[in-house]
Amino acid sequence: MAAPSSSATNIMLAIPEKKTVGVDLYRPLRNYIVFNYSEREAQNLEDDLETLKEMRNNIERFSAADSLSTRRDLLQNYIKALTTIESRFPISPDKDHVNSVTFTWYDAFKNRNKASQKNIHLEKAAILFNLGAVHSQIGLACDRSTVEGRRQASHSFIAAAGAFAYLRDNAATKASIGNSTTVDVSMECAGMLERLMLAQAQESVFENTIAKGSTPGVCAKISRQAGLYYEEAVAALNVTPLNQHFDKTWISHIQLKATLFYAEACYRYSLELHEKEEIGEEIARINSGITALSEAKKSYPRGTSQQILDSINKLETKLNFNLDRAMKENDRVYLLRVPPVNSLPPLPAFSLVKSMNMNDLLDASKVRMFATLVPDNSAKALSRYTEMVDDVIRTQAEKLQQGSELARVHLKEMSLPDSILALEGHSVLPPALWEDVEAVQVSGGPAGLQGELQQLHDLRRVNHELVVQTEELLEKEATEDGQFRSQFGTRWTRPQSNTLTKNLQDRLNGFAANLKQAADSDGKIDRSVRGHMALMAILDTRPIETALPSLGRPIMSLDANEDAVVGALKQSLRQLEALGAQRAGLEDMLKDMKTKDDILPKLMTSTGSYEDLFRKEITKYDNICEEISKNLQAQEQLLLHIQAQNNQFASTFNIEDYTASCEKCYKQIEGAIAKYREIKENINEGLKFYVTLQEAISNIKQQASDFAMTRSMQCREMVEDVQRQISGLGVQPPYYQQPPSQPGGGGGGGDGGGGGGYLYPPQPTQQLGPSGPQYGPPGWEGPHSTTAQGQQPYPPPYQGGGGYYK
Repeated sequence: MAAPSSSATNIMLAIPEKKTVGVDLYRPLRNYIVFNYSEREAQNLEDDLETLKEMRNNIERFSAADSLSTRRDLLQNYIKALTTIESRFPISPDKDHVNSVTFTWYDAFKNRNKASQKNIHLEKAAILFNLGAVHSQIGLACDRSTVEGRRQASHSFIAAAGAFAYLRDNAATKASIGNSTTVDVSMECAGMLERLMLAQAQESVFENTIAKGSTPGVCAKISRQAGLYYEEAVAALNVTPLNQHFDKTWISHIQLKATLFYAEACYRYSLELHEKEEIGEEIARINSGITALSEAKKSYPRGTSQQILDSINKLETKLNFNLDRAMKENDRVYLLRVPPVNSLPPLPAFSLVKSMNMNDLLDASKVRMFATLVPDNSAKALSRYTEMVDDVIRTQAEKLQQGSELARVHLKEMSLPDSILALEGHSVLPPALWEDVEAVQVSGGPAGLQGELQQLHDLRRVNHELVVQTEELLEKEATEDGQFRSQFGTRWTRPQSNTLTKNLQDRLNGFAANLKQAADSDGKIDRSVRGHMALMAILDTRPIETALPSLGRPIMSLDANEDAVVGALKQSLRQLEALGAQRAGLEDMLKDMKTKDDILPKLMTSTGSYEDLFRKEITKYDNICEEISKNLQAQEQLLLHIQAQNNQFASTFNIEDYTASCEKCYKQIEGAIAKYREIKENINEGLKFYVTLQEAISNIKQQASDFAMTRSMQCREMVEDVQRQISGLGVQPPYYQQPPSQPGGGGGGGDGGGGGGYLYPPQPTQQLGPSGPQYGPPGWEGPHSTTAQGQQPYPPPYQGGGGYYK
């Protein structure tokens, strides 16, 4: 169990590895994936399953031909792989779990004992134990005859201590649950092995310290700490469950090392006492070391390393030599009292080693093995953490927004920085008022109203001309009809024009009335524009800020400190602006942190409580939360300072009168905007009215034109018919009938009854439409017709909205 290094000053111990039996992980894990996820998922994870299978086989097949560094890397990678599968594959006897896998491991110190468990905890504990063992073997293999060799040995023993400490804190308790367990992976054994590895690491440091020729006091402290580590290991070995588990020679080795380094510390400390001429305590320390060595030599068992015994004898000789020298000097020169050993204070100790932190080395969060498998409980846990992060982000974002709003409100109350800008000739409007002015100027401003008024006049003229033209069409048709009616008398049998155009005339009269009323509205707008142009003229000022009052310096100054007052206030405002920019940056940092905060890999490899992981991970936001708090506190103090500075500024530059002038100017601009909007709305209403009316009049004009054209065609046909009747040609038109013979002959009806006994032609063929007769060719709808929906094909007289066009 103990193997000496060929060039070492003192023999050290390496821990043997645990042995295992083969186990198939591939098939059970693949079946679990197929059953709980899908065959496709299992195919996608085939490489991961094969990799895990190969790693477990290499763990089983370890041979002396393999290098220790290769073995160490294999163990580290495998423990990370186990961590990734622990949260994805529940291995237990439960029927819904992976229940066909059994891990079996033998005790490293009593090979007859073995443990078999259907869970992953024993497997993880065994691999961690073997990792510590391999690190100890690497340390033992180092050439400790050189400075670099001793440094490497110390580092390897520190790593071994870290592995055993990690085993004790993270896996030993779980692996020891149940009846099937072994002592070597218990918390007690892991803790003892950690102390042993630290002792050997400190011993390697001590050897380097001696080689460098350090002072006796330093060497004494380092030696004493090595002895203390060995003593802690001995104490663990002397109680249950370890007191009956280890070979006696192994325990004796550690006990002798503890005694050897205690005596070494006494020897080195006595050298320092001798230099200080503290001979009495020197003699007592030497006696204490000699006594310890003598007691140890009496009790060591057979088989104890001769190298350690030689080291004890050599040190004992040095102590006896120094004791003889010190006693003679004390008897002859110093004559000091030698204190009792039990009255001496403990020897000082100083540790230069500590167990390596294995958390980062064994962190499996970056391992992509089985990364696509996320169980429901892990997804729910991740959602819980996301809510915690969202709560932090939301709370801090609200604080930042409140801080910015608080600064804005305070500055507005103090009229800052507007008053500073006004002093420099850069007066500004309130943002909302400035936006209203800009909208007015973009739409043309008061100067553009004349052009829009001209549009109104032009549209009214066009509408009036359309009405006149329509009336002329109807009048012309009626005149022509009247002429023929006078010429032909009763032979002119078609309806008179005024009976057919009554509806058209009514509509035209209505439109004329609309236009008259609209002209009155246009006049009102004209008068309003002229009457308020002086008020609205301020809106044409570009830039509008030039119309604002200016803030000037006081005419008389008693102490001429205006520049200092302004400079101090501006400096504070710059600081406030910097705090605002910092808040914007902090808010961006919060969003960026949230975007990058992916704890799923850590969640999937966590073996402890999710809540513990969440509490640890959420602390990453603590620093930025503290920065936000500091920013808001600094702003609060700065605003108080600005308030005081602004009071001094206001009294120096008579801000009260300036503010009153500004408010008066603001009200003038607001009044001008209101009046402009009112006039603009009325003009837009008029434009809309005239456009709509023009469309309606155009429709009526088109109907009148169609009516006139149809009547003209009828007129020509009837003229020809009447003339034929009068001339006695006897030609029967296609739409007239030969009247039946009547007693007494004669044509009846009408005067001048033309020759040949023909009747006067009846009225033109009537085509009945939806609501009355139609005169003219098929397809022409007379002025009384309606659409299929019963609606008139042209709008009624327009009734405009607002207060002008009604």
